Amino acid sequence: MKQRSRRAKGKKLQRIVRDKLLKALPHLHPVDIRVAKTGENGEDIKLSRIARRLIPYQFEAKSQQKFKVLYSFYDQAGKQGSHEPVLVVKQNSRRALTVIDLDQFI
Repeated sequence: MKQRSRRAKGKKLQRIVRDKLLKALPHLHPVDIRVAKTGENGEDIKLSRIARRLIPYQFEAKSQQKFKVLYSFYDQAGKQGSHEPVLVVKQNSRRALTVIDLDQFI
């Protein structure tokens, strides 16, 4: 995959996250939640002071095929019953992480 295509995939995911946040919090304006420019340091979703009070998270968006195994584990969690699946992952010497559906998170 070309570098330009990789960047485009990442930007698309960033825009999806931004749009879902703006839809969930309609009193915020596009200036309050923006996508980082290419090469800009820091988090991928830039929040205004007002938005930061409502959204106490830092977003890093990654859109890569190598997460295939993560998705298969998440699918497995979804097959266990009728509730919303949550995947918990942990690497040696690292903190445990949870994976949930983006819409459920929002």
